[in-house]
Amino acid sequence: MTTTLGIGTVKGAWLARSVGSRDWDLTGPILKGWQVNTFGLAGDGSFLLSTGSTWYGAALHRSRDLDQWEQIVGGPAYGPDLERSLQQIWTVTATGDALFAGVADAGLFRSDDAGATWQPVEGFNDHPTRPGWQPGLGGLAAHRILVDPSDGARMWVAVSAVGVFYSGDGGDSWELRNKGVPKAAASDDYDQIGYCVHCLAHDPADADTIWRQDHAGVFRTRDGGISWERIENGLPAAFGFPVGRDAASGRLFVVPLESDEFRLPMGGEFAVYASDDGGDSWFRAGGWSRPGFDGVLRDAMAVDGAGGVYVGTTAGRVAYTRDAGDSWHELGTTFPRILTVHVLAP
Repeated sequence: MTTTLGIGTVKGAWLARSVGSRDWDLTGPILKGWQVNTFGLAGDGSFLLSTGSTWYGAALHRSRDLDQWEQIVGGPAYGPDLERSLQQIWTVTATGDALFAGVADAGLFRSDDAGATWQPVEGFNDHPTRPGWQPGLGGLAAHRILVDPSDGARMWVAVSAVGVFYSGDGGDSWELRNKGVPKAAASDDYDQIGYCVHCLAHDPADADTIWRQDHAGVFRTRDGGISWERIENGLPAAFGFPVGRDAASGRLFVVPLESDEFRLPMGGEFAVYASDDGGDSWFRAGGWSRPGFDGVLRDAMAVDGAGGVYVGTTAGRVAYTRDAGDSWHELGTTFPRILTVHVLAP
């Protein structure tokens, strides 16, 4: 099985290409020294990545071959008349012929020309609750976009620390869907917001079934977010950032951390936890663990849909499994702090 991973760090990006069951070719750094926040695939088959800089701001870059990269001049941007700044492009997601980018300060932008130009999604960016939106520790970020594969007009967007938004009309209108999840930062003026969602994953065959790693714990919905239930049986801690689902096995994955205060693996032992029953119960994946105090950020877990799960840690390590968590291995390279891991090609 051949896989190409994009590994984005605080000091550039690397590509890891598998050439065997446990052998990888590594190239990089790409955009050396730049913070690489996420990767995406455009509708024309090209690859995208986003960079960030405290000096130069956020930008999107495109490549046709994963070798040569060029900056997209007309990337997402807020107008000068708005009291908002585009600090980071957190995610780029395709639906049909359209691309959606989630950014901080929290907002959505849409491209209908494979990323060459972008327009603000006004129904989201100017939502009636917008005056009450507050950042989490990682900023005010629209960081995850889920799309129903059978109906591209149905979308869910995660915003920290506001909540999960749903649109059934392609982004023209939005409603908050967070019933059953405790608030992390309640608003005095807007009762609908104040939920610090960390990550979302869903079942492509049943897009209304969504799993949510939240600041307040791990949750599941079976009705598209109308109601959520807590699912933490077997987890050593409920706090964490990523959640992923392998389509081939149906297995779920999370990486528990001790608490929102300490944000360290339990007892100094790094481990991934899995569920075979949709989150009703959890166990340590493959019995695999190792001493360590690193964690996994919200965009640093990727799945390939065929049993492959790939995680990058804050200590610069990449671990992977090809059998849905039954056995794990590590790339033999220590990278800078890893912000994102994506499967760019199966």
